[in-house]
Formats: sequence, structure tokens, C-alpha cells
Amino acid sequence: MSEQYSADVVVVGAGICAGTVAKELAEAGLSVLVLEAGPRWERGEVVENWRNMPPVNKSESDYATPYPAQPWAVHPQLNPYNEYPEVSEPDASAFRQGMIKGIGGTTWHWAASCWRFLPADLQLHSTYGVGRDWAVTYDELEEYFLIGVNGPNDTSLKYVAPLKKPFPMEPMPYGPADRRFTEVVAQAGYINTPVPQGRNSRPYDGRPQCCGNNNCMPICPIGAMYNGIHSVVKAENAGAKFIPNAVVYRIDTDKDNNITAMHYYDPDTVSHTVTAKTFVLAGNGIETPKLLLLAANDRNPNGIANSSDQVGRNMMDHPGILMSFQASEPIWTGGGSVQMSSITNFRDGDFRRDHSAIQIGMNNTSQNHKAGVKALQMGLVGKKLDEEIRRAACGMDIYVNHDVLAHPDNRLTLSTERKDKLGIPFPHVTYDVGDYVRRSAVHSRQHLMNIAKLFGATEIEMTPWFNPNNHIMGGTIMGHDPKDSVVDKWMRTHDHKNLYIASGGAMAAAGTVNSTLSMVALSLRACDSIKKEMLHA
Repeated sequence: MSEQYSADVVVVGAGICAGTVAKELAEAGLSVLVLEAGPRWERGEVVENWRNMPPVNKSESDYATPYPAQPWAVHPQLNPYNEYPEVSEPDASAFRQGMIKGIGGTTWHWAASCWRFLPADLQLHSTYGVGRDWAVTYDELEEYFLIGVNGPNDTSLKYVAPLKKPFPMEPMPYGPADRRFTEVVAQAGYINTPVPQGRNSRPYDGRPQCCGNNNCMPICPIGAMYNGIHSVVKAENAGAKFIPNAVVYRIDTDKDNNITAMHYYDPDTVSHTVTAKTFVLAGNGIETPKLLLLAANDRNPNGIANSSDQVGRNMMDHPGILMSFQASEPIWTGGGSVQMSSITNFRDGDFRRDHSAIQIGMNNTSQNHKAGVKALQMGLVGKKLDEEIRRAACGMDIYVNHDVLAHPDNRLTLSTERKDKLGIPFPHVTYDVGDYVRRSAVHSRQHLMNIAKLFGATEIEMTPWFNPNNHIMGGTIMGHDPKDSVVDKWMRTHDHKNLYIASGGAMAAAGTVNSTLSMVALSLRACDSIKKEMLHA
């Protein structure tokens, strides 16, 4: 039977941005209703899914399988890949994302890297004459960096963003691999910086200290790593209501183009209606533009919030290159969390006028799964099998992430080929990393080979293509001019005064580092605007 609901604020999506918005607004005394397309998982259930997953999936870093996609809430399944989203060449490999749909969102299985963008990243065009500027400056955003983060407070570190206040926790202690990595790369002048992380290096905010399970992706079994579900629970404690398996497909507008209602399907394709004074789209940078295009109506024939024709354009991630090799000595990755080291020498500089900045990192993920599957595939048994598996101690994965420029031709549209169970089209993304990245990649590959040489590497494998990093940006880009952007500096859509977008989709330039901390900061800015509008008008 169809239901109708009403609240002060309706939020679409239940990931880290949505959970943050729901918590902030519910704690301020507003009634909040949250609609999430996917199901609700329990931590123990996901841990068991991970333990029982096929070894080949584990060896190939398949983090989606423990979170099964639903027919009404399809998300990417990576092995085998299910073509969600559809991606077209020339660089389709660089946008095959690893997002998941469900209460808590993709941060269930993230590495929890919580880098801050540099001030120049937010003013890329003003500083270097390329790309676009964000509609906010670093100083305006800094007060909203509120996730409990451990990180380095040493202000002398090269190309680390400025801090007005120290990180609330000291960095995690390095394990043997990160310690050795730091020593070896220093021989060539590479500076290894501890990665700021959203996991506890001491008991904090009611969560335990990280004990180094080393399977942060796909699931922290003890909850020491921050993810969206923690904000969801706090929001529920403050009175917010979450409805899982609720797929929004239609948005109504009035004569003034205000949003008046949203409609969602349940898994049986029964339609339900929600009304509110303010609406917030807080899905990721793929699902939000997909919904805006899907919900086109008579007043907005090109899509909701799309008078600029920028919805679905400027899609970005951090195009990556991955290198694996056998070091000439045991490195022993797997001690501690999965990403703790990063070379930041090349995050900024005047070279950005010509080619992209980069971040170089080492994956501290244990090599056991990969080595074990490889040994079995070789047909080894007995002593030879044992010896091959033990070579995992020498295995290393080094990666480079590139800055990519916002470009309107990197575009999401609605598929004409594939639909989900509810009849909703898959998103289709056309993606080209651009010559700005390709020029940089020449240097990136040289850096990777330099590092391999320092480790006396053998069996070197390097991806000839660009791989994705699940840092989805663009699609609902911010700007001061309604003619070339979707939202303003407070994440309010230019076209609809009571519709906000709390998402990485608003980001106008990608920088070189993980985007989640900044996505949450932008969402908190949106909350301030909503509270001012609704509580202090």
C-alpha cells in the first residue's frame, strides 16, 4: 500500500554525507527523513560475508561482494564486473567505480584516508590558469573538517595543508613495511608523510583503538575506523528516521520551481510520496546527477537543477597507475592499517600549469591472498607451495594518483541499453582523463620505476591503463555563476531555493588526494545554510 510521509527535511542517500546532514539537522531540532535505495547491513554480517568470499575475489581486491547488490539498488560488482555504471572509452578503465548502496554507504569499505586539499587545489584556475576554481576557499572550508582524524601535526612536512588546530589524534604507529618504505625512498629524496586517517589511534568518540586487523577494506570488524554508519546511528538517536530500500525516481516542483515532493519505489515497485520544506540530495557523484536527469519534468525538461546543462558533466576521479613487484628483501606488509604512507613531494608546484600533480603511496595490505591464489594457480604443492606463499613477505604495491581537470565532456547520461528491476536506467559515463593527466603519467611511471629500483625489484607489473580510485567528484559542480554550475558555495542549487546537494559531486577540481573529508565538510556547510534558513529566518 502506498504511504505518504512528511518532515522538515528530506535527505536522499544514507552514506557519509547524508548521515552527517541528518545528524546535524536532527540535533538542531528539525524533523529529518532519510531515503536510501539500498538495504541495511550489520557489521557482523559483512564480516562473515568477507570471510566466506572466494579466494580469487579477495586476491583481486574485490570489496563489493560482501555487500550484495539488490535488483532495485544496483551497484558495481567487480568480479565479474556488472557494467554499473556503463563507461565509454577512451579511458573506461579509469571510471569503473567501487561504490556500494546501503545504509552507511561506501565508507563501509574505504581506506579512511582523510587528507585535506591544499589551498591551491581549491583555486586551481586562479593559481595556475588551468581547470576551475571551487566556489569556496580553503579558509572558508577549514572550520568544517570535523571528522575525528589521526594525522601528523608537523607543519614542516612538504605540501601538507595548513592547520589552525592540531589533529585530535596522533598518527598510527608505522608497521615494518611503512618503516622500511620510509627509509628506502628517502635515499632518492622522496619524503614519506603519514596519511591522515579517519581511524582511532586511541579510544575516541565511543569507538575503540585500531588493533591492526588490516582488512579495513572491505570491513573494519571492530568499528575503530570511522564510517557513515556511525553518523547514521547518532542521527537516529537524535530522532531522524531512515527508510532503506527506497529508490527516489520523481521530483515535483511548483510554479516558483521550489521542490514540493519526492516519490520513491519500494522493492515491489509500489510508489510512495514524501513532502518537506527543504530537500537534500546526498547520494554520491554518480547517483545524484542520475536522479536529477531521471526526474526531468515539464518545468525542468533537461532535468532538475539543470538550467546550466551542467548536471552530469565534469565527472572526475583520481586516475591511478598501480605497480606490483617482489622486493629483494622481506617487507612484511600487513602490519597496521591498509594505507599509512604517502609521498607528497609532487602535490603542488608551478608544473601544474602543464601537467597534473600526483600523490605516490604504498598499499600496506597483506599480500597473502594474492600470493596464495597465484601459488595454487601455478599448480604447486607441498614444499614448493609453501615457499611460494612465503614470498608474500617481499610483495609490494605502489600507486600514483593524478589530479584531473573538470571537463564538461566527461559526462554522465542515462543508459539506453540497461535498466534495473524498477525500470530505472543505469548511468552511462563517457570518460577521458585528458592530455593534462597523460603528460603527467610519463613522469609518474618514471617515479614508480625509480622506487622499484631502490627495492631491487623483480617481477615488476605496472598497469598500462589508468585505474579508478572511487573518489567520485563532479557531476553537480559548484560555482558562482548559475550559467555554468549547479550549486552555489553553500551547496544550494541555483534553480531551486529549497534543494541542496551534499555530495562530492559539487567539487570543481580534484586535487591529488582522497575526497571524503572535503565532501563531509561541504555537507556541513550546507547544514549551516539550512539551519540559518529554517531556524533563524
